[in-house]
Amino acid sequence: MTRSTRTLTAGLGLVLALAGCRKSQEEPSSAPPPPSQEAPASPSPGAGGATPAARPMPPDMSSALASIAPLVESVRAAVVSVEVRSVAPSHRAREESPWGEEGESPFGNTPWGPFTPFGRKSPPPEERPRQGLGSGFIVDARGLVLTNNHVVEGATEIHVQLPDGRELNAKVMGTDPLTDVAVLRLQLPPDTKALPVVRLGDSDALRVGDWVVAIGNPFGLSSSVSLGIVSAKAREIGASAYDEFLQTDAAINPGNSGGPLFNMKGEVVGINTAIIGGGSGIGFAVPSNLVRALAPQLEKQGSVTRGWLGLTVQDLTPDLGNALGLTVRKGAVVTDVSEGTPASEAGLQPEDVITAVDGKPIDSGRALTRMVALTPPGTALPLSVYRGGKKVDVKVTLGTRPDLEGVERKHRPAAQEQPAHQRLGLRLSDMDPRLARAEKLPSVGALVTDVDDSSVAGNAGLLPGMVVVEAGGKPVRGAADLMRVLREAKPGQAVLLRVGVPGGGRELHALTMPTE
Repeated sequence: MTRSTRTLTAGLGLVLALAGCRKSQEEPSSAPPPPSQEAPASPSPGAGGATPAARPMPPDMSSALASIAPLVESVRAAVVSVEVRSVAPSHRAREESPWGEEGESPFGNTPWGPFTPFGRKSPPPEERPRQGLGSGFIVDARGLVLTNNHVVEGATEIHVQLPDGRELNAKVMGTDPLTDVAVLRLQLPPDTKALPVVRLGDSDALRVGDWVVAIGNPFGLSSSVSLGIVSAKAREIGASAYDEFLQTDAAINPGNSGGPLFNMKGEVVGINTAIIGGGSGIGFAVPSNLVRALAPQLEKQGSVTRGWLGLTVQDLTPDLGNALGLTVRKGAVVTDVSEGTPASEAGLQPEDVITAVDGKPIDSGRALTRMVALTPPGTALPLSVYRGGKKVDVKVTLGTRPDLEGVERKHRPAAQEQPAHQRLGLRLSDMDPRLARAEKLPSVGALVTDVDDSSVAGNAGLLPGMVVVEAGGKPVRGAADLMRVLREAKPGQAVLLRVGVPGGGRELHALTMPTE
């Protein structure tokens, strides 16, 4: 499956496709030149003119890659076909979609909408097929499979087929739409024989030019193999704030989505996710190190909880550095700090330049965003900051990132819909000051993001978009404060909630704790 957007840069259309391949880390062999090709001896000093610099001989690549057949044979058994069925077509798959040609979305074909090869016109939404096919790979003998979120989004049934012919049902354990990663668990019968597995490698160790291999199910052609190189690293393609894709020229097509990208050690270094629409030889994969950081959360809690500062930043450029009187040339310039956020409480200010987090250099605004997002909320982080041309040290305690894009509730599988405190039928997040300004809501408090109408929260009249600022007479500055009050309440007790509503109004609600 593939998805497409109209533009990447200079009018290139981007198609996000579920596909995976492993990245190659093989070092090109470097052999000394044969005698007949030896470089001429450098003239001795004083022989007239400056001594020319020795020209390095290029490596001998004749035996760098004889065959990848042994590698393919060692890993192909763990690459699976993922068939998805849904009750109804996706509402996103429309011909008027802004994402690309023929109504394709940026996140591939099914379940967002079918891929339409050879320029054939997409059928109208009501006629679109209600199933799709992607790829995945087994990473744990317990039956854990990694794939793309866009492969399984909206699925009511998931069937996984192994290369040996076995077919197994699977359920979604967790998804992260912002990085397009999903974790599935196979439903294993008691007599299931051992599952083949592959392991995640180190995507940071990849170099541009390293060999990589993609294996997947393009157009339903199972276990197809393609070979290419790493074309670039840390690509930003406009998918989300957390873009750092690997770019490869290994062939990726519709149906490869969610499949592995292998290096020459047989390790998965990426999940193939996107291709350039209308082009050829340009594909993108989610790096394995990012996947490794997210997968445990997705398996255990169904979604990703990200750290959050509560500020906006931009890249530090040489011109900005000169204007700010700085000697440093890389970092993240703070352009705005929201009130009541971790950044505000730590004393960060507009025009501060953050150059390092916990001793690790920051070279751009996006690098800061990614590093903070991968750090657990509640972590105390030391920041290296330049302010007024002088270096200062700032310590900030991260908050929990709000669901600014509104994707968490919309994309969470049904099995994960219940909140942490399941008895209440209530989901919460910390308040985002940007949302507060836009909706005239309190700047701090516990934002109600979802309510089960049949739950005690629903009976209390709570609705998504409300902000709880006080509970049981105690101030509420975030979701943790409210849940603490509710956990301490006795069964049958009515907890008085003071709530802010969009438009600037205030209401009182009584939440009666369940007795069972």
